Amino acid sequence: MLHLRMVCPPGSTQAAVSVLREHAGATHVVLLPGAALDPAGDVVEADLAREATDEILAALCALGIDHDGGITLEQIDTALSDAADRAEERAPGEAADAVVWEELVARTGEESRLNVTFLAFLTIACLLAAVGVITDSPVTIVGAMVVGPEFGPLAAVAVGLVRRRWDLVRRAALALAVGFPLAIVVTAAGAWLGTLTGLFDASAISGEGHQVDFVYEVGPWSLIVAVLAGAAGMLSMTSAKSAALVGVFISVTTVPAAGYIGVAAILGQWDKVLGSAGQLAVNLAGIVVAAALVLVARHRGKVPGDAARPLSAG
Repeated sequence: MLHLRMVCPPGSTQAAVSVLREHAGATHVVLLPGAALDPAGDVVEADLAREATDEILAALCALGIDHDGGITLEQIDTALSDAADRAEERAPGEAADAVVWEELVARTGEESRLNVTFLAFLTIACLLAAVGVITDSPVTIVGAMVVGPEFGPLAAVAVGLVRRRWDLVRRAALALAVGFPLAIVVTAAGAWLGTLTGLFDASAISGEGHQVDFVYEVGPWSLIVAVLAGAAGMLSMTSAKSAALVGVFISVTTVPAAGYIGVAAILGQWDKVLGSAGQLAVNLAGIVVAAALVLVARHRGKVPGDAARPLSAG
């Protein structure tokens, strides 16, 4: 279940309370008249069955509470209540299959910000991938996949395309457009220092039989894996089953391909630079397309005001 908290202008309070009391998926409704100071108004709280949340939010947004007051949602890990059990039983559908669109937009918007933390994780992941390429270590490559934060912006692009949230698409595209080139440049600089100090030379990636050659060998399986990973990742995000995301991170070769580009460019292996760039492009496109298709399949109508509500800049 999800816990809802609203700050309502006094003129909207009774209508908001009626929405909650009349919906079978809402319970534990609490009204605190005049408790809110900024913005001033009444505080209304309730617990919602996940599968009913999107419908309830649509009704509340139609009252303008998201503009004149405020609405917040929190995940409830444990609810010991017969009333909560009844609300979940009466709400249509299954909680695991429910998509809370406002929650998804907020989450992907947060994870797609271009900031120092995102750039640091992506750069470290590419550097780890470069070490894995140079040492021919699949284990290190897997570690780089797990560290990479790129699925957040890719998921945001898919959400933005389906919901027509172009502000979300722009934010995510900017993070990817700045993050990957920067990480590749830093990785190339690290590779250059490595060759300068004699840590490795072109023989590290030349020749045949390397265990990590799959990173730059783009082909049909690259697209198949990217599509499956994108679908699994978006299912994980929309069903609140975040543990499955780890498997998605390990299955795609976006970060390893970016790391390989930096190393191969310094060593003059231009065929591998092109192959890695192709692998990166195929994976990025496959993930976004598959994630968007999953969202289209699960789309159940547009939340009023969704397209007009800007993302937080904080």
